Amino acid sequence: MATKIRLQRHGKKGKPFYYIIVADARAPRDGRFIERLGSYNPNTNPATIDINFDKTLDWVNNGAQPTDTCRAILSYKGILYKKHLQGGLKKGALTEEQVETKFQEWLDHKDDKITGKKTGLVSAKEDARKAALAVEAKRKEAKAAAIIAKNTPPVEEVEAPAEEEAAAAEPEAESAE
Repeated sequence: MATKIRLQRHGKKGKPFYYIIVADARAPRDGRFIERLGSYNPNTNPATIDINFDKTLDWVNNGAQPTDTCRAILSYKGILYKKHLQGGLKKGALTEEQVETKFQEWLDHKDDKITGKKTGLVSAKEDARKAALAVEAKRKEAKAAAIIAKNTPPVEEVEAPAEEEAAAAEPEAESAE
């Protein structure tokens, strides 16, 4: 029986959520499966992948063929790299300690990349929020200045009554002479 490691779709319309399963190659996408290996949620950034590493590695070593998307997921989680290193161990090119150290170095590097992406996303979100607050503050100041300008009388009207009073006072001064 040919087995496949593939995704089984769940979730509502527009919000997919997948189970990573092992199934007979002839079974329908959401039909019968042999074993559930984990889950994959592409709605989060970065995507959330929860997978049973040991079970999946056993299935891959026993000949289960992953689909293209599952191959990318297994590669991302390091299962295919671990299989590759175990192949070197079987051939005698590597020792068990070398396999473990290489895999642990790869995992550490991968974790650093993931945390870097997460912190980059958080800092980008924070920068966008600060920029939006700065723009909002400028708009608020402009609006307050417009309200003040609207409520204060124009400068010409204030000067005009003063000039009229001065003009009215001048004829009285001339008549007094």
